[in-house]
Amino acid sequence: MSMNMMLIIAGMAIVTYIPRMLPLVFLDVERIPSWVQAILRNVPYAALGALIFPGILTINENIWYGVIGGITAIIIAYLGANLIIVVLSSIVALMLLSFII
Repeated sequence: MSMNMMLIIAGMAIVTYIPRMLPLVFLDVERIPSWVQAILRNVPYAALGALIFPGILTINENIWYGVIGGITAIIIAYLGANLIIVVLSSIVALMLLSFII
């Protein structure tokens, strides 16, 4: 492995480690207001939604495949089903839609 590649890997490791280390060193959990903690608890869900939503709209040439699959997943997840059941129900809904169209 070349020296440039090793420096790139080390640099990426440092850049990844610093944002994760700083809050642990400089922030005290008891001093963070409760409303900020509530916002921070929702950040993973917002990031996941931002990553998934464009994929839902571009899954097929027909946008309705993604919309119907996404709505099916949202409804089944809201009812409290397991993740595997949510995914399988979306697949079944899209399979039935492909038979209809």
